[in-house]
Amino acid sequence: MSLPHVNYELLTPVNFVKRSAEVYPAKLAVVNGDKRYTYREHYARINRLASALKKLGVGRGDKVAFLSPNTAPMLEAHFAVPMIGAALVPVNIRLSGPEVSYILNHSDAKVCFVDNEFAEPILAELDDLSGIGTFVNICDASDDCPLQGTDYESLLLTGSPDPMDIDIEDERAVCSINYTSGTTGRPKGVMYHHRGAYLNSLGDCLETGMTSESVYLWTLPMFHCNGWCFPWAVTAAGATHICLRKVVPDNILRLVVAEKVSHMCAAPIILIGMANHPDFDGLKLARRLKIAVGGAPPSPTIIQKMESIGAEVNHVYGLTEVYGPYTICAWQEEWNALPASEQASIRSHQGVAYTVSQFLDVFDQTTMEPVPRDSKTIGEVVMRGNIVMLGYYKDPEATAKAFRGDWFHTGDLAVMHPNNYIQILDREKDIIISGGENISTVEVENVLYRHPEVMEVAVVAVPDEKWGEVPKAFVTPKPGCNPTAEELIAFCKENLARFKAPKSIEFVDLPKTSTGKVQKFVLRRKEWEGRDKKVN
Repeated sequence: MSLPHVNYELLTPVNFVKRSAEVYPAKLAVVNGDKRYTYREHYARINRLASALKKLGVGRGDKVAFLSPNTAPMLEAHFAVPMIGAALVPVNIRLSGPEVSYILNHSDAKVCFVDNEFAEPILAELDDLSGIGTFVNICDASDDCPLQGTDYESLLLTGSPDPMDIDIEDERAVCSINYTSGTTGRPKGVMYHHRGAYLNSLGDCLETGMTSESVYLWTLPMFHCNGWCFPWAVTAAGATHICLRKVVPDNILRLVVAEKVSHMCAAPIILIGMANHPDFDGLKLARRLKIAVGGAPPSPTIIQKMESIGAEVNHVYGLTEVYGPYTICAWQEEWNALPASEQASIRSHQGVAYTVSQFLDVFDQTTMEPVPRDSKTIGEVVMRGNIVMLGYYKDPEATAKAFRGDWFHTGDLAVMHPNNYIQILDREKDIIISGGENISTVEVENVLYRHPEVMEVAVVAVPDEKWGEVPKAFVTPKPGCNPTAEELIAFCKENLARFKAPKSIEFVDLPKTSTGKVQKFVLRRKEWEGRDKKVN
């Protein structure tokens, strides 16, 4: 370990738990089902895990994989693994066996922790996982261990609760590798460093107003961008983590009330599920609930509905490659005087860079110059700075492509408003060019979400002999509702320029990734089969 300096200390999010254990030792840190841990107990368990991993031969530069829902072991891993200089590899619990196997092998994982509920994909792929030296079962003491190896709580008993030194020499060393969803090819391993995780965690605290009095509900998967860095952020604030094994509306609404939850993060699909739950109507929260929503632009309609029960919805935007959230729709006091519908529309904007992010722009893709701040000129969102990944693990070619021109290219198309707030219009591959006119699928989707019988919607380009391509909407109605295509198209024409309205509508259950994102490429592929474009 490097010698200390009077005016420098490397940045690592691991330090947050040490401070909170010293400042708030008796405060409730973690609620995990019927188990509750104070910060003193939480820190002791983290040190036990770190020292137990050391005894297994895990050290600086090694990779430790976790296949687990949002439980205490997953939370503890976010500190214990980087504490010893290793890199955490959180694996999506919804992936198939071959997908999990690819990630474990590609990441060079040395140890793999597996929750019992998600052991089946591992068992089916054991012959292809020879690189993993140790499996650890995350299970109750009374459960059988499906994988050869010890169980999590027994492993902790082999470690010491005494504080361990943080074994890091470089704050730009890899602390975690997060794999992209891989919707158009093999997933890529996005490398996070200690400095970026530290800074983005503080950004989470600052932008969401989190304090030691806050209570955070784990509705966002910790395997997704390290839970947007909130395992570290909540701990930095000395707030309380409420773990949530099953992220379903019943559990969310129950815990929000019972635990007096003040903060949560979610994709729009989670809010849609909450808003359509039978217990939602008439619900009034006793405590203000701040919700950071990301993953896709939320519709103003769903924002307005959540705020009707006493929630405050803030839209954050980012990607796996930038530690999760990178921008937030920072609220301006004068907007409070606007009608609720206009406020909800503003809140759906992606906004401005986090204070710790700083460098954000919308560039013309040909000239690589900033677009005018006129709310209508479309360009690509670009980013650079401390909150950008180190690169893709073992993929220098993809890294170079993403970093061309010394900016990270998001592939998201947006406009810049005169107030320097960005608004995402589409992914580059999703924009519809119909007869030379650009049509934002997000804009059309937001109109359809305003229809009282629509629960979910996705709009894609489909071929057209006259216009080249035109919008088509795929709609999931609300339970018990049976809207017709004709009335939905008419609704769009009443609320949009007529050329933007869908030319056809199909009623379906939308295909989604394992993290709940709609797979538009699946819808497009069916429509463009045998054609030369719009298949990805």
